[in-house]
Amino acid sequence: METLIFFLNLMQWILFVILTFSTLYLLYFSIAGIFSYHPRQRFDENFRKIAVLIPGYKEDMVVVESASDALQQNYPKDMFDVVVIADSLQPNTLKALNNLPIKLIEVSFEKSTKSKALNKAMEQLPEDYAIAIILDADNLMERDFLKKINMSFAAGYLAVQGHRVAKNMNTPFAILDAISEEINNHIFRKGHRVSGLSSAIIGSGMAFEYSYFKNLMNGIKAVGGFDKEIELKMLKEGKTIEYLPDAYVYDEKVQKSEVFSNQRRRWLSAQVHYFRIYILDAIKEVFVHRNIDYFDKAFQFIQPPRILLLGIITIIFIFSLIFNPLYIMLFWLYLFGICVFTFLLSIPIKFYNIQTLKAIVYLPKGFFLMLISLLKIKGANQRFIHTQHTSIKNNK
Repeated sequence: METLIFFLNLMQWILFVILTFSTLYLLYFSIAGIFSYHPRQRFDENFRKIAVLIPGYKEDMVVVESASDALQQNYPKDMFDVVVIADSLQPNTLKALNNLPIKLIEVSFEKSTKSKALNKAMEQLPEDYAIAIILDADNLMERDFLKKINMSFAAGYLAVQGHRVAKNMNTPFAILDAISEEINNHIFRKGHRVSGLSSAIIGSGMAFEYSYFKNLMNGIKAVGGFDKEIELKMLKEGKTIEYLPDAYVYDEKVQKSEVFSNQRRRWLSAQVHYFRIYILDAIKEVFVHRNIDYFDKAFQFIQPPRILLLGIITIIFIFSLIFNPLYIMLFWLYLFGICVFTFLLSIPIKFYNIQTLKAIVYLPKGFFLMLISLLKIKGANQRFIHTQHTSIKNNK
């Protein structure tokens, strides 16, 4: 019995150290994120030619709306093309797209992925583009998005991540997803840039120097998480990824628990996959070339998702109230308080309302769905898991 108690206490302290380190890591960048950040931008009368790439796999419900909206940019019409990469779209959708002044590229694969679609499209596009912008088929850009991206590239950046925000908050899960996105924006994008590190990219609402992106994508065959592989390759080369907090892209948030579960399973699988591949190389690079940016990115992949971190700490704290001596319970109380404080710092003021309070009731369900997703990640990175979108408009 004493041996069992000793073992349980040892495991508890090991877990406490791991969770404390993860929480303090997030706290540091959460505090950094409260400081103002002014990206380096330069007004330039040279309007670079832009390809707005919209891969759409079975996205018949949203892609026509998104393509139509993308044409409304406050940018010279002859200096940008909207390129829809149509994979498995219905004939009526293709007909509607053909009626728009866009470039339509039809692709077909035995196993579809976003990286395959982008590579196939760039094989067929001319080489006269200066910037590639990647959107999801449900994304809507604010009207000056291309102008802001152009000014950032005038300042010399190779890669820029826009500020992706929710275009719908019509269900509790959509609200929780929107809050999660903004926490990530605050910590992994703004907080990192304030600290002098690169912004994380998301997979959409991001822009790259066109020829650089095309060459980079040639070596990327990822089934899921192609954006993570892009980040790692760029950061290993010593490139910086910029973040534009005021360049908005509106993204549909998941509305149902089953969609939430599938999406998170895909993300978790990609994280574990890239951590295994890159962590040893990242450790070497930080010692040999002092490449902190690259190491930080690889290290992020072993960080527990925010909802899992909060859920695990909360559960252990509750059990600690019953089973642990007072001094151990206080350790968990402090950690719980720091974790909650970290997330409160990262959530924009606009979410402090009654709708968010109602959505918080669904946090335990989100935690258990994430836990189940974690247990089912085996093999998820070997096949494309599609997130179906619906036609959700927003007021920009």
